[in-house]
Amino acid sequence: MNDLFTFLLLSLFVVMSPGIDTALITKRTISDGRKDGYKMALGITMGSLVHTLAAAFGLSAILMQSAIAFEIVKYIGAIYLIYLGVSSFISRKKARNLNQEKNNKMISIKSAFKQGLLSNVLNPKVAMFFITFLPQFVSNGSNVTAQLIMMGIIYTLLSISWFFIYVFFINYLREWLMSAKVQNFMDKTTGLVLIGFGLKLALEKQ
Repeated sequence: MNDLFTFLLLSLFVVMSPGIDTALITKRTISDGRKDGYKMALGITMGSLVHTLAAAFGLSAILMQSAIAFEIVKYIGAIYLIYLGVSSFISRKKARNLNQEKNNKMISIKSAFKQGLLSNVLNPKVAMFFITFLPQFVSNGSNVTAQLIMMGIIYTLLSISWFFIYVFFINYLREWLMSAKVQNFMDKTTGLVLIGFGLKLALEKQ
């Protein structure tokens, strides 16, 4: 696997970036308590594992067969990361409205774990992220499937660790964490990291 430290750092930025997962966990924790918050976090991270397996077994066959396909996936991934980064600088008002709309649709599901799992598994943006993000760190000539699964597991562990910490402290820090100033700062920081990494991938000699 290429550049483990970069993968860990970028994954951590993505995991901590505010989004629909954070919104769902926050709402569930505040309304039903930490126990449901933890269940929601587990459901969301299990959804990430589902996307990991889909990406691993779907992409590995393609990447192992063609060097050209490998390069195409790399460049698509770079473009998508830049897109995600640029999107972080766009007004959050529309994103908040969309998140609230999706939140309202999912709230009818009683099980916190099931709600988190379905919100993640049924989100096409999450699928696109895993399909384009994980291959950036695959090493040629090695077991591609094993590398993708390992990266997915690492990403899942980072996610569950952050979400559990978030849920634990949410009662004490929720006003600060959910403030526009903090969320805008996290969005812009993540945006810069994603744009920078995307440009690096696009410009470096493959």
